[in-house]
Amino acid sequence: MFYLIPGLGADERVFQRLQPLLHGPSAVLPWLPPESDDEPLAHYAGRMVEAIPVDATGWLVGVSFGGVVALEMQRLRPGLRPVLISSLPDAQSMPLLLRLVRASGLYRLVPPQWLKLFPRAGQLYFGVQGGAEYRLFRRILLDMEPRYTRWAINSLLHWNSTGVAPAVQLLGTRDRVFPPGNRPIDYRISGGGHFMVLSHAEEIAQILNGLDLGVME
Repeated sequence: MFYLIPGLGADERVFQRLQPLLHGPSAVLPWLPPESDDEPLAHYAGRMVEAIPVDATGWLVGVSFGGVVALEMQRLRPGLRPVLISSLPDAQSMPLLLRLVRASGLYRLVPPQWLKLFPRAGQLYFGVQGGAEYRLFRRILLDMEPRYTRWAINSLLHWNSTGVAPAVQLLGTRDRVFPPGNRPIDYRISGGGHFMVLSHAEEIAQILNGLDLGVME
């Protein structure tokens, strides 16, 4: 079973190319509204995981911030194994740019809805291709809910990843949000940007379909 968790502010649309290629059942877990602006990430993950049976086995596949949430959910569903697409395996892997954003506190001053005003800048930063892919990205951007976005950004920047489980990591070689650098990564997707769950869906599906739960024991 594949449980799919979208990226920050996204929804099931980011899996529209990947999901039909997966061998076996799959389900997209939609985001829940945060209970408050300072709801702890662990508490939020506990609410998200209620949609999954306690004895479930399979894969928690998280994209970007969805990977962070997947790692937190896995603490409560040990039969599942986390797979990170365009995401971070722990807080220590946070790129320098995001560390500077956290230290400066600028993220508190910029309203999330401003992101909607500059879709072309977002296209460049997230590595979104043109045509239908850009149109989908722009629609997702316009649909982002400001309160959830503020909460998610704060949760990511202040994530305490102590004790998270090992994960399978897929990262694009052209990811500007989480640059791969020289650290160990299970699968480097050549030419993949941060939006590679769409642009490289066939390659990602091939990797996911070939994963073996037994190897992760």
